[in-house]
Amino acid sequence: MKHLKLMGTTALAGLVAFTPALAQIAELGAPEGQVNIVAWPGYIERGETMAEFDWVTSFEQASGCTVNVKTANTSDEMVALMNEGGFDLVTASGDASLRLVAGNRVQPINLSLIPSWSDVDERLQNAPWYVVDGVHYGVPYQWGPNVLMYNTEVFGDSPPDSWNVVFEEMDLPDGQPNRGRVQAYDGPIHIADAAQYLMYHQPELGIVSPYELNQEQYDAALDVLRVQRTLTARYWHDAFIQMDDFRNEGMAASGTWPFQVNLLQADGVPVASVIPVEGATGWADTSMMHVDAANPNCAYMWIEHTLSSNLQADLSVWFGANPVVPAACTDGRGMQTAEGCTRNGFDDFERIRFWTTPVTRCESQDECVPYYRWVSDYIGVIGGR
Repeated sequence: MKHLKLMGTTALAGLVAFTPALAQIAELGAPEGQVNIVAWPGYIERGETMAEFDWVTSFEQASGCTVNVKTANTSDEMVALMNEGGFDLVTASGDASLRLVAGNRVQPINLSLIPSWSDVDERLQNAPWYVVDGVHYGVPYQWGPNVLMYNTEVFGDSPPDSWNVVFEEMDLPDGQPNRGRVQAYDGPIHIADAAQYLMYHQPELGIVSPYELNQEQYDAALDVLRVQRTLTARYWHDAFIQMDDFRNEGMAASGTWPFQVNLLQADGVPVASVIPVEGATGWADTSMMHVDAANPNCAYMWIEHTLSSNLQADLSVWFGANPVVPAACTDGRGMQTAEGCTRNGFDDFERIRFWTTPVTRCESQDECVPYYRWVSDYIGVIGGR
């Protein structure tokens, strides 16, 4: 038995204990006719945004399962929706997945019902953000870094090589201040970005993981974010609003997903992205099934579908992410290429510190600040406290 102390916006209180369970389904039955999924924007496309990006229509035709999607802009929103129920699957990032496991919101996956499991990247097959006591509570979906996006007209021939452009007050290469021209992510997990920044610039703090912070380390990260608060024009959580800001509001730099960078570049907006010298946080998202899923057969069929290399390839091109099936980079079944995977950070896996839920009983030290504190304190930072 493993004990996790986890709390989120739904107030998982105290010490949560759970015993690993068995998968609820031993074999597939008849499809129920639909599958209801909570997903990040851009993750499940049916050709409505761009006709060539459609991995839903073929699945619906082959399976008889209609795909219904509810988009969520933050991990906390995903957790809240899964707590409410009514969904079969969620594409959960690492800062949500352990909360869902500890809250008994998701069920173990029977990997024998996923024929393509052996194709999954070995680096992800036993990742600690969704595998607990050897039990798989999901199947990997996509992964990627949180990159630093910048306006190339502002930075010219001097692209930023540090996250300091969004954390410290300064004049940018165009001679104008960064105050009012940078953005920050509207989610408590952004505290980890500040902690990672400190890992590089203040090694004397002894931070081993940006998700495992004692009180002194945590306070130092909050101080970085309080400075950032004075510079920030917007705390973004909606990818499309952030893109509008870079088109129309004179934004110079922000942490973001490759998804926004790709779409803005396709529209001719002068932006580019880098992984700075400090490295980057990142997300490795997992398809997880609700403990009370009403449509488990369609859900298993969808999970298997998502591991096809052509879907993984096209999704990685569309989102600027990395496939969880490495063959998608090279087998030519989809749009992705080996060069494209390299550009998306496939070879930077070791430089990325993936989102995971902060817990009290952490591995690197005696006691860490748990996630419920991250939630309340980040709200305070955004509010100017």
